[in-house]
Amino acid sequence: MPERLIKGAEIILTMDDAGSELANADILIRDGVIAEIGSDLKTIGETILATGCVVTPGLVNTHHHLYQTLTRAVPGGQDALLFGWLNTLYPIWARFGPQEMFSATQIGLAELALSGCTMTSDHLYLYPNGARLDDTIAAAAEIGLRFHPTRGAMSIGESDGGLPPDGLVEAETAIIKDMIRVVDTFHDPSPGSMIRVGLAPCSPFSVSRDLMRETAHLARDKGVMLHTHLAENDEDIAYSLEKFGCRPGQYAEDLGWVGDDVWHAHCVKLDGAEIDLFARSRTGVAHCPCSNCRLGSGIAPVRAMRDAGVKVGLGVDGSASNDMGNMMLEARQAMLLQRVVQGADAMSAREALYIATRGGAEVLGRGEHCGQIKTGYRADIALWDTNGVDGAGSWDKVALILAGPSKVRDLFVEGVQVVRDYQLSGLDLPWALERQKQLALNLMQ
Repeated sequence: MPERLIKGAEIILTMDDAGSELANADILIRDGVIAEIGSDLKTIGETILATGCVVTPGLVNTHHHLYQTLTRAVPGGQDALLFGWLNTLYPIWARFGPQEMFSATQIGLAELALSGCTMTSDHLYLYPNGARLDDTIAAAAEIGLRFHPTRGAMSIGESDGGLPPDGLVEAETAIIKDMIRVVDTFHDPSPGSMIRVGLAPCSPFSVSRDLMRETAHLARDKGVMLHTHLAENDEDIAYSLEKFGCRPGQYAEDLGWVGDDVWHAHCVKLDGAEIDLFARSRTGVAHCPCSNCRLGSGIAPVRAMRDAGVKVGLGVDGSASNDMGNMMLEARQAMLLQRVVQGADAMSAREALYIATRGGAEVLGRGEHCGQIKTGYRADIALWDTNGVDGAGSWDKVALILAGPSKVRDLFVEGVQVVRDYQLSGLDLPWALERQKQLALNLMQ
């Protein structure tokens, strides 16, 4: 892989332990890794001028349902709470197939990349009409983001007391068999891995406790991570108390779903004891502020989580419940919501950016090689041009989420330029958008 030199950045926000912010500095990239950081560096390869740019680690999205990019702003679900929203959308998703999964994932990843995201997870938990996790993995390869697809599942349908329709659930033996297949086929544990597979039964209200236990055993046998939804709203808590006789934190602990290899989405309704449990066990949280607002779920106690030592990253959540996929705007929303609850000093712009970068990398188990601009770390780097109207008049260029761009100028993943001058490098976006438009129109009929 050729060298690249990012030259003359106005500020490099490193996200290292010291919180270093380097003025007028360069970054030399070699073989997908940050080889050197300093001033007046030289290269035998391409030079990218970063004059007027704030340079950050690439943003990390810890929770998404990329297939939902085909079902944004569906009228029947626009003003519904979580369970009603799901019941509106399940019949539409039941009509998806491999083409819909591929196209939706492709466009969703393109949107993330243009917002500065270099690594994302995806939670795919339904597989209608021959769709497979393979469809999303193929789409990710075309975009070039670091991808953490999770093999989700639903096994308890309406007739057995679950929420999803029976036609969207799978037999648990088939689920486990396919989990083994996708891990063995696609998972790469290497430091520079572009694909790491996780296992992710959908939620306590759509799978059995036996499947949760068996999935946890399988994940630890295979050395992969675990992911699910937990404590998203009041309905979620009530369901757990009624069906399991305990709160979600106890449910997770009893089934082996806490630990450094586990991260849970939302966690809006965790109480103090559950926060302490997650801190002690090093269990991660994907905080999804925009989706939580959209569905009226509440405001997650992120300040309390961070103060207790819980690993917290950001997630845009599915495109049917956000209904956007912009990581910089997600970081801004996270900061604002904590201020609404705790006051204006509850979360700084820098802390929100930390959660969106290094925090997310740690939640996804990549903190030793990603999430910082540091010699020896993977070259996942975002360049933000602050010369535009959105940053005009700012006295603090690093406070990007207060005054600055929400679209990235240049983006590097493993040293490869994925976005150049605000344009995707590896995708004919107009063609992909037209394809998705046709698929969406078919679903509307």
